[in-house]
Amino acid sequence: MRNIKVIMSYRGTAYHGFQRQENAVAVQNVVEDALSELLGSEITVIGCSRTDTGVHANEFHLNFFTDCCIPCDNLVRGINNLLPDDIAFLSAGDVPEEFHSRFDCKGKEYIYLIDNSVIRNVFASGLALHYPYPLDVNELDRAAKHFVGTHDFTSLCGTANLKDNCIRTIFSCDVIKNKNMVKVIVNGDGFLYNMIRIIAGTLIYVAENKIPASGIPVILEGKDRRKAGKTAPAHGLYLNKVYY
Repeated sequence: MRNIKVIMSYRGTAYHGFQRQENAVAVQNVVEDALSELLGSEITVIGCSRTDTGVHANEFHLNFFTDCCIPCDNLVRGINNLLPDDIAFLSAGDVPEEFHSRFDCKGKEYIYLIDNSVIRNVFASGLALHYPYPLDVNELDRAAKHFVGTHDFTSLCGTANLKDNCIRTIFSCDVIKNKNMVKVIVNGDGFLYNMIRIIAGTLIYVAENKIPASGIPVILEGKDRRKAGKTAPAHGLYLNKVYY
């Protein structure tokens, strides 16, 4: 049996996240169906992460086992002929049998996109949060630096309870702007449910003077979801890089 690792991208608008669903269409359902058709046997893939409904991926890693001898370059070309336009395999390669896309992952980078134009960019609809009010990117970047380090992120988790281990390490958190597009870029060893979306929502609250930038450490220490900002919409979020 071969263990094949794939890098893919997808637009998550039409899907209920990556993970297979019984009563809804997820990216995994579509990919497994296409691989099974191409390779002539039932294929189950192992994804590097779960993504929420509507979340996108610039770089998503998965692996699967097969006894098919098709070369990886041909596999990529063949599968992309079967996949819909909003999912694409970027590359594939053989990896050791013990490789696991999820458990071997050392960290991830997420990007949250904010369309900061006064009049919404119709070509960013469904791909970025439209926020038409002024954003002080320098102030938001300074605020974002408070998330860096090893913290208990209970305040930034959508489903945290007292039994959860909410300690994570953020390696970097930056806010940059290119023309009208603002990017919140977060690198870390792992993330909690809705964590990046809550970071983005909290930074928007900073922009709206609902939370002082200096108050973020207090929010983290308080371990109270109600003290942080709103959960920003899913359509602005991208899994951007995966580190092994």
